[in-house]
Amino acid sequence: MTFDKFSKSVVKIKELNLLGERSHAKMSPPYRLEMAKKLQAQGVEAKKAGVLSLFYPNQDFETCMALILRKSYSGVHSAQVAFPGGRYELQDEDLMQTALRETKEEIGVSPRLLSVLKPMSPLYIPPSNYLVHPFVGLAYSTPQFTKQESEVDDIIQVKLLDLLDEANAITTKVSTSYNVDVTVPAYQLNGHIVWGATAMIMSELKDLLNEIL
Repeated sequence: MTFDKFSKSVVKIKELNLLGERSHAKMSPPYRLEMAKKLQAQGVEAKKAGVLSLFYPNQDFETCMALILRKSYSGVHSAQVAFPGGRYELQDEDLMQTALRETKEEIGVSPRLLSVLKPMSPLYIPPSNYLVHPFVGLAYSTPQFTKQESEVDDIIQVKLLDLLDEANAITTKVSTSYNVDVTVPAYQLNGHIVWGATAMIMSELKDLLNEIL
């Protein structure tokens, strides 16, 4: 889909009701709810984060979305595919600003070039104890991406048609941060496996887009 057509249609997303757990559950790992209930019962306060689902035109004016491949490190989300974003900092006015600030840091796109259309449903991530607030945004020109070398291994540019193609929804086995292999629902995009919280957020995003495109 051309970006011109997409950008005119996607603004309707502002009028839609969020789908929350109904969409998230489609891509939820099997252990997630049990872990979440255990942490909530312990009264553990979740950290806050903001992430951005950024749509933009590529050089051929096709609609694309930006994801990142995280570096390998000792944390629970090592080498995973994610939306650009990160932890809320005290200097942030709100979680939308968190998402925009982190997007600039991780992939080099200035907030001045972006238009945020809508917040999506918050999602709790048990392994890292984060409550993530996703946002949908647009860049009306092709971004000049610059990855944050310390945290980002690669910037993944996913075409909208591939994002919406249900043939890319799969079930696969992954290694978790607990050194246990589990079978999970996932998306296969640009040769990468997208699962966990990113896939759950993506599921709501896809359901919303399918209502308006």
